Amino acid sequence: MFELSQDHEDFRMVVRDFAEKEVAPHIAKWDAASYFPTDLVPKMGDLGLFGLVVPEEYGGAGDAGDFTSLCVAIEELGRVDQSIGITLSAGVGLGINPILTYGTEEQKQRFLPDLVAGRALAGFGLTEPEAGSDAGATRTKAVRDGDEWVVSGAKAFITNSGTDITSVVTVTARTGTNADGSAQISAVMIPSDTPGFVVEPAYHKLGWHVSDTHGLTFEGARVPADHLLGEEGQGFKQFLKTLDDGRIAISALALGCAQACLELATDYAKTRIAFGRPIGVNQGVSFQLADLAVMVESARLLTYKAAWLKDELHAGRRSVKEVKQAAAIAKLQSTEAAVTATRIATQVFGGNGFMEEYPVARFYRDAKILEIGEGTSEVQRMLIARGLGLPA
Repeated sequence: MFELSQDHEDFRMVVRDFAEKEVAPHIAKWDAASYFPTDLVPKMGDLGLFGLVVPEEYGGAGDAGDFTSLCVAIEELGRVDQSIGITLSAGVGLGINPILTYGTEEQKQRFLPDLVAGRALAGFGLTEPEAGSDAGATRTKAVRDGDEWVVSGAKAFITNSGTDITSVVTVTARTGTNADGSAQISAVMIPSDTPGFVVEPAYHKLGWHVSDTHGLTFEGARVPADHLLGEEGQGFKQFLKTLDDGRIAISALALGCAQACLELATDYAKTRIAFGRPIGVNQGVSFQLADLAVMVESARLLTYKAAWLKDELHAGRRSVKEVKQAAAIAKLQSTEAAVTATRIATQVFGGNGFMEEYPVARFYRDAKILEIGEGTSEVQRMLIARGLGLPA
């Protein structure tokens, strides 16, 4: 039987306690006001959540942490609120991870300690107004001018990019042309206080109201040449690797959403009385909840299998191909399960499910983006088909 270690389950309860004490009492108010709770981030840092995959020399957990632990934390935060879950997921997967994986020692020493401690947040600028799933259509340019890169262009839907503690955003940009005529894509780190780094007004979103999300514009933003992250021309490969890890994290976030919906709807079905008896007596309700339990369990197994494979890859015992396929499968199943879970839960709640005072309404709004971000469901199906050896 597959199960998490006792250490992982003990850690789960620590994060659950944190989420229920520090997030749950405030989240309805934060959501209604579209308020990003900056003060919560250092508390998450104090708990060690941003350092679970980071070596000790940069303030992380070192051998005491792993990618599975990160997924546990994301799931538990997402079980209470999806916006707080994505703040951690993006903060580590899109903010810390590229620097940790591709950064020079100087870059790591400069940025990672504050990011791990929760004193700062970092973002990753990939998506553009005209380049979403077709990331190769990137139009942002970085032109070398002496010992500087001059970055011009725009990015869209960037998480953790406009907070008071955002320190840096890594962006993909055209830095030349390859021999086959395709754009050479590189990754450049742009500190948030760089002249020409413009944070656009926050989006008015369907869900994730508490998550910080902005468009960014770069108006001739100049950064030193040593702000190139990784090798010149390798940005495309780097972000594909980054997205593989991110898909597992999003799967964990979706799992938290589905788990919350199962718990909320089951409790409601036991206590809501109609025609003199609990509505859970009716098969029309109980069968839906039974189906939901199956979806949650399958999502859980796929998520933590993928997380385990990621940890095994880090230890040199698994292949990148295995992790890539498992990540796409987990992301596809878990996110679609989460969207279905919110629909079922809202239906069980009836008219109350349409009222913002009930958490299922917030989960309903928050779930849809799970099928879009970090690669749409259609992209996941394409990747899975490729993994099967099909000419997708």
